[in-house]
Amino acid sequence: MRIRIVGAGAMGRGIAQWAAAAGHTVELCDVRAEAVADAVAFVRSMLDRAVAKGRMAAADAESAAERLVPLDDPWAAGPGVELVIEAVREDLATKTEVFGRLEQALPASTVFATNTSSLSVTRIAAALKDPTRLAGLHFFNPVPLMRIVEVVPGAATRPEIPPLLTALVEGCGHRAVTVADTPGFLINHAGRGLVTEALALLEEGVGEPADIDRIARDVLGLRMGPFELTDLTGLDVTAAVIDSIWEGFRYEDRLRPSFLTPNRVAAGLHGRKTGRGWYAYGPEATGPAPEPPVTGDADRPVHVFAPDPAREAGAAALREALASAGAAVSGGGRPSDAAVVLVPVWGTPVASAVAAHGLPAGRTFGVDPLPAAGRRRVLAVTPAADAGAARDARAVLARAGDGGEPFAVSVVRDTAGSVAQRLLASVVSVAASIAERGLAAPADIDVAVTTGLGYPVGPLAWGDRIGAARMLELHRALHASTGDPRHRPTRWVTERAALGLALTDPGTSPADVLGAP
Repeated sequence: MRIRIVGAGAMGRGIAQWAAAAGHTVELCDVRAEAVADAVAFVRSMLDRAVAKGRMAAADAESAAERLVPLDDPWAAGPGVELVIEAVREDLATKTEVFGRLEQALPASTVFATNTSSLSVTRIAAALKDPTRLAGLHFFNPVPLMRIVEVVPGAATRPEIPPLLTALVEGCGHRAVTVADTPGFLINHAGRGLVTEALALLEEGVGEPADIDRIARDVLGLRMGPFELTDLTGLDVTAAVIDSIWEGFRYEDRLRPSFLTPNRVAAGLHGRKTGRGWYAYGPEATGPAPEPPVTGDADRPVHVFAPDPAREAGAAALREALASAGAAVSGGGRPSDAAVVLVPVWGTPVASAVAAHGLPAGRTFGVDPLPAAGRRRVLAVTPAADAGAARDARAVLARAGDGGEPFAVSVVRDTAGSVAQRLLASVVSVAASIAERGLAAPADIDVAVTTGLGYPVGPLAWGDRIGAARMLELHRALHASTGDPRHRPTRWVTERAALGLALTDPGTSPADVLGAP
């Protein structure tokens, strides 16, 4: 295939390398001639690096470089051009002007694709005489390494174009997912679950950014915590995406932005690129403050209390783990006057258990029963907690069993569901809302998120690991405990819990019954 790429910036040059390495002839052009020369030199250097690292044969790299054709005039006639991929700046007027000029220069058979990450594909296409020829083809940076591409049909896109683009993408070694032309498409939309909930936790004073990041990594198994991630991508970029998706979905509570971000953006606290964001960067930066050492009495008796029968399994598992580490553990009945009380919570604050069961407020603490991806536990303290008792509870939880390393123990403010549960609930809830709207297939949601965002498992499959019924219980408890509509259960989770279906199961639709194509 002969492909013309318009725009020789970071995305354009990455797409050019990807396509040329896969055997396609690539015309690379830009309104600035120097940008094209720089891009060609960059692509050649990347091909040489691939050879040096043994990832590519020297002959293949040379052939790929020969297929890269610098073009002085983006609007030159091109009777053999089968596909145009636009990768210019993210501005509707600029993109519509580019395609308008290309429509005059290239044959009607040439397919147009826009690499927009946030603009409506339908609105870009609407400016064309033939809007049916354009679709979205959204790559991620760096293109050769981010092996996922979103294929986005506009409202008028011809039905044969998405399969053509999917075949191109997968023929070049990347995975293609077809998604609806909605704000944020799929990956940016799904990614709001983690970041918006982390900001909500910070707003409420549940923990500092470093606390939330450690829990996200060590309990949920994420490669990066949400605040580390926004420092990497840039808070200015992240805040703009959050706002545009929220506004695009008509102020959906599940996607609600934080009041914390506008002032930080205005102050230039954008992250790595400005030297300071949630963390400081540069040669003088020391990184997040280390966690305080464990100083309490690890031999203090501990009583693990299950507030209801549904929590007994989690309570029993914690009792067993602490007992195997040598702690003096009791359960059932009332705690002794000397014991600290640990309550496994699921979607509720530990303060509710204190009030409902008459537990001693000064020495009762919440514990997250989610199985940790690493050796970290989370202790939730209420405003009534005795600080000394909390230090002792932390020391008991830090005890190692089976000759292993001691556990790290994060201390956070009591909140409905604690930190990890709220982050996971939001990740699953946003993905479920994407599925129930039919914006993408469940399998595509999971593969796109794992590939594009690096989550350890897709959000719907993650929910299935917990179980649809238990996820529904978590969403309902969070909603009831907080009254915040951001936590309301989705129809997707509610139906599947009632019917015994997996969250990853697309289910039967009316079209399946009617035999619609």
